[in-house]
Amino acid sequence: MTLIIDCHGHHTVAPKKHLAYREAQVARLDNPSLPLPTRPDITDDEIREGIEANQLKLIRERGADLTIFSPRASRMEPHVGDEDTAIKWSYACNNLIARVVELYPETFTGVCMLPQTPRTDMSASIAELRRCVEEMDFIGCNLNPDPSGGHWTAPPLTDRFWYPFYEAMCELDVPAMIHVSGSCNPAFHATGSYYIAADTNAFMQFIEGNLFKDFPELRFIIPHGGGAVPYHWGRYRGLADMLDQPALDGHVMQNVYFDTCVYHQPGIDLLFKVIDKKNILFGSEMVGAVRGIDPQTGQYFDDTKRYVDALGLSDEDRHAIFEGNARRVYPRLDAQLKRRGL
Repeated sequence: MTLIIDCHGHHTVAPKKHLAYREAQVARLDNPSLPLPTRPDITDDEIREGIEANQLKLIRERGADLTIFSPRASRMEPHVGDEDTAIKWSYACNNLIARVVELYPETFTGVCMLPQTPRTDMSASIAELRRCVEEMDFIGCNLNPDPSGGHWTAPPLTDRFWYPFYEAMCELDVPAMIHVSGSCNPAFHATGSYYIAADTNAFMQFIEGNLFKDFPELRFIIPHGGGAVPYHWGRYRGLADMLDQPALDGHVMQNVYFDTCVYHQPGIDLLFKVIDKKNILFGSEMVGAVRGIDPQTGQYFDDTKRYVDALGLSDEDRHAIFEGNARRVYPRLDAQLKRRGL
Protein backbone atom coordinates (compact mmCIF):
# COMPACT_ATOMS: atom_id res chain seq x y z
CA MET A 1 0.00 0.00 0.00
CA THR A 2 1.22 3.50 -0.84
CA LEU A 3 0.55 6.38 1.53
CA ILE A 4 -0.52 9.64 -0.07
CA ILE A 5 1.74 12.23 1.58
CA ASP A 6 1.09 15.87 0.72
CA CYS A 7 4.36 17.75 1.29
CA HIS A 8 2.83 21.22 1.06
CA GLY A 9 0.03 22.24 3.42
CA HIS A 10 -0.57 25.51 5.27
CA HIS A 11 -2.85 26.43 8.16
CA THR A 12 -4.78 28.94 6.08
CA VAL A 13 -7.96 28.93 8.19
CA ALA A 14 -6.67 29.72 11.67
CA PRO A 15 -8.86 30.53 14.72
CA LYS A 16 -10.09 34.11 14.95
CA LYS A 17 -8.35 34.65 18.29
CA HIS A 18 -5.02 33.80 16.70
CA LEU A 19 -5.57 36.34 13.92
CA ALA A 20 -6.71 38.95 16.45
CA TYR A 21 -3.44 38.45 18.34
CA ARG A 22 -1.54 39.28 15.16
CA GLU A 23 -3.68 42.34 14.57
CA ALA A 24 -2.90 43.51 18.10
CA GLN A 25 0.81 42.98 17.48
CA VAL A 26 0.72 45.08 14.32
CA ALA A 27 -1.40 47.79 15.98
CA ARG A 28 1.14 48.13 18.77
CA LEU A 29 3.92 48.57 16.22
CA ASP A 30 2.08 51.67 15.04
CA ASN A 31 1.18 52.79 18.56
CA PRO A 32 3.63 51.59 21.24
CA SER A 33 1.38 53.04 23.97
CA LEU A 34 -1.04 50.16 23.42
CA PRO A 35 -0.77 47.23 25.85
CA LEU A 36 1.55 44.39 24.95
CA PRO A 37 -0.66 41.68 23.40
CA THR A 38 -0.72 38.29 25.04
CA ARG A 39 -1.13 34.99 23.22
CA PRO A 40 -4.78 33.93 23.42
CA ASP A 41 -6.19 30.80 24.97
CA ILE A 42 -7.53 28.82 22.03
CA THR A 43 -9.70 25.77 22.67
CA ASP A 44 -9.40 22.48 20.83
CA ASP A 45 -12.88 23.02 19.40
CA GLU A 46 -11.83 26.37 17.92
CA ILE A 47 -8.96 24.64 16.15
CA ARG A 48 -11.17 21.78 14.99
CA GLU A 49 -13.72 24.21 13.55
CA GLY A 50 -11.33 25.53 10.91
CA ILE A 51 -9.46 22.30 10.20
CA GLU A 52 -12.43 19.97 9.87
CA ALA A 53 -14.36 22.27 7.52
CA ASN A 54 -11.37 22.86 5.26
CA GLN A 55 -8.12 20.87 5.09
CA LEU A 56 -9.38 17.74 6.81
CA LYS A 57 -12.58 17.67 4.75
CA LEU A 58 -10.65 17.93 1.48
CA ILE A 59 -7.97 15.46 2.55
CA ARG A 60 -10.67 12.87 3.11
CA GLU A 61 -12.54 13.70 -0.09
CA ARG A 62 -9.43 13.61 -2.28
CA GLY A 63 -7.90 10.47 -0.83
CA ALA A 64 -4.76 11.78 0.88
CA ASP A 65 -3.38 10.27 4.08
CA LEU A 66 -0.92 12.72 5.61
CA THR A 67 -0.14 16.41 5.15
CA ILE A 68 3.13 18.13 6.04
CA PHE A 69 1.62 21.20 7.69
CA SER A 70 3.03 24.64 8.40
CA PRO A 71 1.75 28.14 9.26
CA ARG A 72 0.10 30.16 6.53
CA ALA A 73 2.90 31.36 4.28
CA SER A 74 1.42 34.72 3.34
CA ARG A 75 1.00 35.58 7.03
CA MET A 76 4.55 34.76 8.12
CA GLU A 77 5.25 38.43 7.32
CA PRO A 78 8.91 38.74 8.31
CA HIS A 79 8.92 42.30 6.94
CA VAL A 80 6.43 43.40 9.63
CA GLY A 81 7.94 44.67 12.86
CA ASP A 82 11.21 43.84 14.58
CA GLU A 83 12.89 40.64 15.73
CA ASP A 84 10.94 40.51 18.99
CA THR A 85 7.68 40.70 17.03
CA ALA A 86 8.86 37.97 14.66
CA ILE A 87 9.93 35.67 17.51
CA LYS A 88 6.60 35.98 19.29
CA TRP A 89 4.58 35.54 16.10
CA SER A 90 6.59 32.47 15.04
CA TYR A 91 6.19 30.98 18.51
CA ALA A 92 2.42 31.43 18.39
CA CYS A 93 2.06 30.09 14.85
CA ASN A 94 4.28 27.07 15.39
CA ASN A 95 2.59 26.19 18.66
CA LEU A 96 -0.73 26.26 16.84
CA ILE A 97 0.63 23.81 14.26
CA ALA A 98 1.73 21.56 17.12
CA ARG A 99 -1.82 21.71 18.49
CA VAL A 100 -3.25 20.64 15.12
CA VAL A 101 -0.81 17.72 14.97
CA GLU A 102 -1.71 16.74 18.53
CA LEU A 103 -5.40 16.69 17.62
CA TYR A 104 -4.92 14.81 14.34
CA PRO A 105 -1.63 12.89 14.67
CA GLU A 106 -2.41 10.46 11.87
CA THR A 107 -3.24 13.22 9.38
CA PHE A 108 -0.78 16.06 10.00
CA THR A 109 2.89 16.45 10.85
CA GLY A 110 4.54 19.78 11.59
CA VAL A 111 6.90 22.09 9.74
CA CYS A 112 7.82 25.43 11.29
CA MET A 113 8.05 29.02 10.15
CA LEU A 114 11.07 31.03 11.26
CA PRO A 115 11.40 34.43 13.01
CA GLN A 116 13.33 35.99 10.17
CA THR A 117 13.52 39.74 9.64
CA PRO A 118 15.31 41.87 7.03
CA ARG A 119 17.69 43.30 9.62
CA THR A 120 18.84 40.36 11.74
CA ASP A 121 20.96 37.25 11.40
CA MET A 122 19.64 33.69 11.69
CA SER A 123 20.30 33.17 15.41
CA ALA A 124 16.65 33.41 16.45
CA SER A 125 15.66 31.18 13.55
CA ILE A 126 18.16 28.54 14.63
CA ALA A 127 16.74 28.63 18.16
CA GLU A 128 13.16 28.31 16.90
CA LEU A 129 14.08 25.47 14.54
CA ARG A 130 15.68 23.58 17.43
CA ARG A 131 12.66 24.18 19.66
CA CYS A 132 10.21 22.94 17.06
CA VAL A 133 12.23 19.88 16.06
CA GLU A 134 13.52 18.82 19.47
CA GLU A 135 10.50 19.71 21.61
CA MET A 136 7.55 19.31 19.22
CA ASP A 137 8.84 16.66 16.79
CA PHE A 138 8.59 18.87 13.70
CA ILE A 139 10.19 17.47 10.57
CA GLY A 140 11.37 20.57 8.71
CA CYS A 141 11.00 24.30 8.20
CA ASN A 142 9.99 26.96 5.72
CA LEU A 143 12.97 29.16 4.87
CA ASN A 144 12.27 32.60 3.44
CA PRO A 145 14.94 33.75 0.96
CA ASP A 146 13.61 37.33 1.04
CA PRO A 147 12.47 38.50 4.49
CA SER A 148 12.06 42.03 3.10
CA GLY A 149 8.77 41.06 1.46
CA GLY A 150 9.69 41.75 -2.13
CA HIS A 151 12.65 44.14 -2.04
CA TRP A 152 15.34 41.42 -2.08
CA THR A 153 17.71 42.82 0.50
CA ALA A 154 18.96 39.44 1.76
CA PRO A 155 22.12 37.86 0.35
CA PRO A 156 21.79 34.88 -2.00
CA LEU A 157 21.02 31.53 -0.40
CA THR A 158 24.56 30.45 -1.25
CA ASP A 159 26.07 33.25 0.86
CA ARG A 160 27.82 32.41 4.14
CA PHE A 161 25.22 34.53 5.94
CA TRP A 162 23.01 31.44 5.87
CA TYR A 163 25.68 28.89 6.82
CA PRO A 164 24.99 28.75 10.58
CA PHE A 165 21.38 27.92 9.80
CA TYR A 166 22.38 25.25 7.29
CA GLU A 167 24.67 23.72 9.90
CA ALA A 168 21.68 23.43 12.25
CA MET A 169 19.57 21.91 9.47
CA CYS A 170 22.19 19.27 8.81
CA GLU A 171 22.70 18.55 12.50
CA LEU A 172 18.96 18.06 12.98
CA ASP A 173 18.63 16.26 9.63
CA VAL A 174 15.71 18.36 8.41
CA PRO A 175 15.02 19.92 4.99
CA ALA A 176 13.69 23.37 4.24
CA MET A 177 10.99 24.38 1.82
CA ILE A 178 12.01 27.64 0.15
CA HIS A 179 8.94 29.83 0.66
CA VAL A 180 8.48 33.58 0.69
CA SER A 181 5.61 35.29 2.47
CA GLY A 182 3.32 38.19 1.61
CA SER A 183 4.59 40.93 -0.66
CA CYS A 184 4.86 44.56 0.45
CA ASN A 185 6.11 45.55 -3.01
CA PRO A 186 3.18 46.58 -5.24
CA ALA A 187 5.08 45.30 -8.28
CA PHE A 188 4.72 41.73 -6.95
CA HIS A 189 1.37 40.02 -6.57
CA ALA A 190 2.07 37.64 -3.68
CA THR A 191 0.84 34.30 -4.99
CA GLY A 192 0.79 35.09 -8.70
CA SER A 193 4.26 36.51 -9.24
CA TYR A 194 6.26 36.84 -6.01
CA TYR A 195 6.03 33.17 -5.03
CA ILE A 196 6.95 31.94 -8.51
CA ALA A 197 9.73 34.49 -8.92
CA ALA A 198 11.23 33.53 -5.55
CA ASP A 199 11.17 29.84 -6.43
CA THR A 200 12.91 30.53 -9.72
CA ASN A 201 15.39 32.93 -8.14
CA ALA A 202 16.40 30.36 -5.51
CA PHE A 203 17.16 27.79 -8.19
CA MET A 204 19.33 30.24 -10.14
CA GLN A 205 21.22 31.12 -6.96
CA PHE A 206 21.98 27.42 -6.46
CA ILE A 207 23.31 27.22 -10.03
CA GLU A 208 25.59 30.22 -9.56
CA GLY A 209 27.02 29.06 -6.24
CA ASN A 210 28.67 25.93 -4.92
CA LEU A 211 26.61 25.50 -1.77
CA PHE A 212 26.25 21.75 -1.97
CA LYS A 213 30.01 21.20 -2.02
CA ASP A 214 30.03 22.68 1.49
CA PHE A 215 26.76 21.01 2.55
CA PRO A 216 26.32 17.77 0.59
CA GLU A 217 23.54 16.60 2.94
CA LEU A 218 21.47 19.79 2.68
CA ARG A 219 18.00 19.34 1.19
CA PHE A 220 15.61 21.95 -0.20
CA ILE A 221 12.12 21.71 -1.63
CA ILE A 222 11.32 24.42 -4.16
CA PRO A 223 7.52 24.59 -4.18
CA HIS A 224 4.92 25.46 -6.82
CA GLY A 225 6.44 22.97 -9.21
CA GLY A 226 9.84 24.65 -9.05
CA GLY A 227 8.55 28.02 -10.21
CA ALA A 228 9.46 28.68 -13.85
CA VAL A 229 12.38 26.26 -13.80
CA PRO A 230 10.89 23.17 -15.50
CA TYR A 231 9.42 25.27 -18.31
CA HIS A 232 12.83 26.85 -18.94
CA TRP A 233 14.98 23.80 -18.15
CA GLY A 234 17.08 24.27 -21.28
CA ARG A 235 17.84 27.86 -20.26
CA TYR A 236 19.16 26.76 -16.87
CA ARG A 237 21.19 23.88 -18.30
CA GLY A 238 22.68 26.34 -20.76
CA LEU A 239 23.40 28.96 -18.11
CA ALA A 240 25.16 26.39 -15.94
CA ASP A 241 27.36 25.55 -18.92
CA MET A 242 28.05 29.24 -19.68
CA LEU A 243 28.98 29.84 -16.03
CA ASP A 244 31.42 26.91 -16.13
CA GLN A 245 29.35 25.05 -13.56
CA PRO A 246 28.81 21.29 -13.62
CA ALA A 247 25.70 19.75 -15.13
CA LEU A 248 22.56 20.35 -13.09
CA ASP A 249 21.93 16.70 -12.25
CA GLY A 250 25.06 16.65 -10.10
CA HIS A 251 25.48 20.33 -9.22
CA VAL A 252 21.96 21.03 -7.91
CA MET A 253 19.53 18.14 -8.30
CA GLN A 254 21.10 15.86 -5.71
CA ASN A 255 19.87 18.34 -3.10
CA VAL A 256 16.85 20.13 -4.60
CA TYR A 257 13.31 18.83 -5.06
CA PHE A 258 10.11 20.21 -6.58
CA ASP A 259 6.52 19.65 -5.50
CA THR A 260 3.41 19.19 -7.66
CA CYS A 261 1.62 22.44 -6.75
CA VAL A 262 0.91 23.09 -10.42
CA TYR A 263 -2.74 23.68 -11.13
CA HIS A 264 -3.44 22.27 -14.56
CA GLN A 265 -2.76 18.99 -16.33
CA PRO A 266 -0.40 20.32 -19.04
CA GLY A 267 1.79 21.85 -16.33
CA ILE A 268 2.03 18.58 -14.43
CA ASP A 269 2.70 16.73 -17.68
CA LEU A 270 5.62 19.06 -18.42
CA LEU A 271 7.01 18.79 -14.89
CA PHE A 272 7.17 15.00 -15.17
CA LYS A 273 8.65 15.07 -18.69
CA VAL A 274 11.47 17.41 -17.68
CA ILE A 275 12.34 16.63 -14.05
CA ASP A 276 13.59 13.26 -12.80
CA LYS A 277 10.90 11.54 -10.76
CA LYS A 278 13.28 11.11 -7.83
CA ASN A 279 13.17 14.90 -7.46
CA ILE A 280 9.37 15.29 -7.35
CA LEU A 281 7.22 15.19 -4.20
CA PHE A 282 3.44 15.21 -4.26
CA GLY A 283 2.01 18.47 -2.93
CA SER A 284 -1.21 20.43 -3.29
CA GLU A 285 -1.14 23.54 -1.04
CA MET A 286 -4.90 23.00 -0.82
CA VAL A 287 -7.03 25.82 0.57
CA GLY A 288 -4.17 28.05 -0.44
CA ALA A 289 -3.36 30.33 -3.36
CA VAL A 290 -6.00 29.05 -5.81
CA ARG A 291 -9.18 27.75 -4.17
CA GLY A 292 -11.73 27.84 -6.96
CA ILE A 293 -13.10 25.35 -9.47
CA ASP A 294 -11.62 25.20 -12.95
CA PRO A 295 -14.49 25.92 -15.37
CA GLN A 296 -12.75 23.83 -18.03
CA THR A 297 -12.73 20.68 -15.92
CA GLY A 298 -15.33 21.19 -13.22
CA GLN A 299 -12.72 20.21 -10.61
CA TYR A 300 -10.83 22.25 -8.04
CA PHE A 301 -7.63 23.77 -9.41
CA ASP A 302 -5.68 22.61 -6.34
CA ASP A 303 -6.79 18.96 -6.52
CA THR A 304 -3.35 18.01 -7.79
CA LYS A 305 -3.75 14.30 -7.04
CA ARG A 306 -6.08 14.12 -10.05
CA TYR A 307 -3.35 15.42 -12.32
CA VAL A 308 -0.74 12.98 -10.98
CA ASP A 309 -3.19 10.07 -11.20
CA ALA A 310 -3.85 10.95 -14.85
CA LEU A 311 -0.17 10.46 -15.73
CA GLY A 312 -0.51 6.68 -15.65
CA LEU A 313 2.66 6.20 -13.62
CA SER A 314 4.09 2.77 -12.93
CA ASP A 315 3.50 1.41 -9.44
CA GLU A 316 7.15 2.11 -8.59
CA ASP A 317 7.02 5.72 -9.77
CA ARG A 318 3.65 6.31 -8.14
CA HIS A 319 5.00 5.07 -4.80
CA ALA A 320 8.02 7.37 -5.12
CA ILE A 321 5.95 10.47 -5.87
CA PHE A 322 3.28 9.93 -3.24
CA GLU A 323 5.36 8.43 -0.41
CA GLY A 324 8.92 7.30 -1.01
CA ASN A 325 10.48 10.61 -1.99
CA ALA A 326 8.87 12.42 0.95
CA ARG A 327 10.20 9.82 3.39
CA ARG A 328 13.67 10.16 1.88
CA VAL A 329 13.71 13.97 1.90
CA TYR A 330 12.15 14.16 5.40
CA PRO A 331 13.97 11.48 7.45
CA ARG A 332 12.15 12.50 10.62
CA LEU A 333 8.85 11.84 8.86
CA ASP A 334 10.13 8.41 7.92
CA ALA A 335 10.99 7.78 11.58
CA GLN A 336 7.53 8.94 12.69
CA LEU A 337 5.84 6.59 10.24
CA LYS A 338 8.03 3.68 11.26
CA ARG A 339 7.04 4.26 14.88
CA ARG A 340 3.44 3.89 13.72
CA GLY A 341 4.30 0.63 11.97
CA LEU A 342 4.06 2.18 8.48
